[in-house]
Amino acid sequence: MGLMSALALLGLLVLAVIVAHGAWAARKASPRQAQGPLGDASRQEPTLSAGGPDAPALADLQASTARKQSPRLDPLIDALAPITLELPVTGELALMHLPHSRRAGTKPFLIEGLNAGTGEWELAAPGQRYGEFQAGVQMANRSGALNEIEFSEFVQKLQDFAEGVGGMVEVPDMLDVVARARELDAFASGHDAQLAVILRANGAAWSVGYIQQMASRRGFVPGVLPGRLVLPATEEGAPPVLVLAFDAQAALADDPHISSVREVTLSLDVPQTPEAAEPFPTWHDAARSLAADMDATMIDDHNRPITLHAFAAIGAELTALYRALESRDLAAGSLAARRLFS
Repeated sequence: MGLMSALALLGLLVLAVIVAHGAWAARKASPRQAQGPLGDASRQEPTLSAGGPDAPALADLQASTARKQSPRLDPLIDALAPITLELPVTGELALMHLPHSRRAGTKPFLIEGLNAGTGEWELAAPGQRYGEFQAGVQMANRSGALNEIEFSEFVQKLQDFAEGVGGMVEVPDMLDVVARARELDAFASGHDAQLAVILRANGAAWSVGYIQQMASRRGFVPGVLPGRLVLPATEEGAPPVLVLAFDAQAALADDPHISSVREVTLSLDVPQTPEAAEPFPTWHDAARSLAADMDATMIDDHNRPITLHAFAAIGAELTALYRALESRDLAAGSLAARRLFS
């Protein structure tokens, strides 16, 4: 073989090595991809919530197929106002005069009717007759305590309803209600807990499809908002036990296989799930399992690694929190607790 031929062959070998190295580097830098059938399923885009401005704040935490439990007035967290009637009225008339918005500022309120046939309090329904009504505005939630302006808005809407159905409303004392609201808010603020752990990729970033595939192996399903996967509760209509959240813009990308995500957040809203369902051990186990599956490091919001000792300390504090909530008849996972901590 002549010198020129040898040099030409050597050049081709060098070029082949460069091309191969470039392809390997590109594969290494690209987001990790889902494998197998779930990779195709991940192309389905998340659906958006159909709730309006008055939809519950936790709607994005619920699976789209869940049937929500109807809220009921509770003197523990609602300021109640009875509405007396001279004669029973139809459900159609009541529905006609219900306020368009079921909120006073940031606080939800309800109007229930006493069914003349069953003797049960319920939300007004067509074909029924009601002998009296009662209304209630929630005194506190995660937006804070009910204030004077919100209370006045509630009273105005309530009076309009009472006039429409020919009733008379007994309005509670505003100063008393606001004082109770502040006390309830102070208790709730001191006994709220939303735990979150960040899983950060150690090496290559993840594609959305990869995240969905890894999470689905641990029981997570798509939530109602983009960038959210949820671990459903066993109780029908209950909020999910855990939420795995990541960049919503990446979730909405035209091709989820090329979107790049470097961290996800696994969260537990403690007051939303009964202690008996063992949500904390579930959160801890899911965090460790996903970190191992996805080659990630568990950190807090200050970029500090979370150790087993830290998990143990959190678990001990939660036990005291559960007992404090129970002492106020606001046990975690109860309907009243879910409404208060929302």
